[in-house]
Amino acid sequence: MAPVISKIAIIGAGVSGIAAAKQLAHHNPVVFEASDTIGGVWSHCSYSSTKLQSPRCDYEFSDFPWPDRDSASFPSHLEILDYLHSYAEHFDVLKCVRFNSKVVGLRLIDGRLPGEYSSLLPGQPVWEVAVQTNGSETIQLYAFEFVVVCIGKYGDIPIIPVFPKNKGPEIFEGKVLHSLDYCKLDKEASTNLLKDKKVAVIGYKKSAIDLALECAEANQGPEGKACTMVVRTLHWTVPHYWVWGLPFFLFYSTRSSQFLHERPNQSFLRSLLCSLFSPMRLVVSKFIESYLLHKLPLEKYGLKPDHPFVEDYASCQMAIMPENFFSEADKGKIVFKRSSKWWFWEKGIEFDDKEKIEADVVVLATGYDGKKKLKAIMPEPFRSLLEYPSGLMPLYRGTIHPLIPNMGFVGYVESVANLHSSELRSIWLARLVDDKFKLPGVTEMLERTLKEMEVMKRTTRFYKRHCISTYSINHSDEICEEMGWTSWRKNSWFSEAFSPYGSRDYLN
Repeated sequence: MAPVISKIAIIGAGVSGIAAAKQLAHHNPVVFEASDTIGGVWSHCSYSSTKLQSPRCDYEFSDFPWPDRDSASFPSHLEILDYLHSYAEHFDVLKCVRFNSKVVGLRLIDGRLPGEYSSLLPGQPVWEVAVQTNGSETIQLYAFEFVVVCIGKYGDIPIIPVFPKNKGPEIFEGKVLHSLDYCKLDKEASTNLLKDKKVAVIGYKKSAIDLALECAEANQGPEGKACTMVVRTLHWTVPHYWVWGLPFFLFYSTRSSQFLHERPNQSFLRSLLCSLFSPMRLVVSKFIESYLLHKLPLEKYGLKPDHPFVEDYASCQMAIMPENFFSEADKGKIVFKRSSKWWFWEKGIEFDDKEKIEADVVVLATGYDGKKKLKAIMPEPFRSLLEYPSGLMPLYRGTIHPLIPNMGFVGYVESVANLHSSELRSIWLARLVDDKFKLPGVTEMLERTLKEMEVMKRTTRFYKRHCISTYSINHSDEICEEMGWTSWRKNSWFSEAFSPYGSRDYLN
């Protein structure tokens, strides 16, 4: 039998992993981290220019404020890594982490069936974890009573487009790489890759926008070449967190603003009110769109999305546009090509309208396959049940899969403040493991998760991103109530209605 080195295993030492390790520290968990450092995507999927998309105070643990938390600037990825390391050192989390230890497989060893729950720490091993250390061929097995999966949806496995026969990267005479490969380059290497080169960036989300700007900055001067962004799906971008002189949080991040939006498991009266308020939701979205069209040259460059702003916010796809992005477009250093289909030819890229562009370098900012990463380590029948029955992971409280026993997932359901969400769910999970409260039955948990998914589907066409941003406060309320905490965390009715919620509101 595999050795038992702890009751609890945590897979991954990114933001969610260290949050879970801190809350479960009294159980001396073992954290398996595939790389040689903590930080997750901040360590492995960041460019030299990558910054947080919000101020420091919106991205901090409840009991560990930033030293300069009132600064209005957005911290760089290096500052975020420093913050995460300081947190891990302060709470002595690093002693739990085994670096260069990649989990390559899981196996249920106590014969439980899908949906069969009892105590989360039953006193005997439930899962066998296969670990590959330092890239060696040897696999070491360990046994645990409970496993927390924190490997996230981003990084590690890139999404590579599928091309027609003889029209893929193999016929292209230039260089092709994914943004994941680009992240591994230092500033000098990335500049050398882009400088005086004809570069095509595939994508129009935050990673593609930042990469296109780096390309433009590397190609200043008369010899510099333009960077072409190949855009399939447009999304709304914002220049900053003010709209016509009003702070952005007033529109979506207060209890009163989220009252306008549908939430799961609401009463009949609440559903009726949501129907009555639906025109108001559209008015808010149009109000924000009017400012964005005024502030940014979206129509000039054909970058105005056809869908409402609220759909991008509801799917956690709202990106902050770098300050000098459109000034580089005005100089001709960034150009845009709208196309739903494209493929390679010897000298560059060809589009479905028969237009061709030449390129020396093509960077695929096409995202990551988080599902494949998770399915690679999950055994059957649980692999097939991961997205049963709706195509999304049915995670009760964003953490427990009703059909997978003695396992938690942290960092899979998104919000506009992922660090805060991960911390609160880790607190909830630790109290659940300690038998402070009990889970509902499997049927009830599945019904609740299905209602959440139905709300997402009615709110945005991009529902598969599994984002709760339009009802995040209600989601936190339910977590608090289940833990026996007061759900309304502010010290006055006015603050409760009109102040934004953040991690420090949940310092208990």
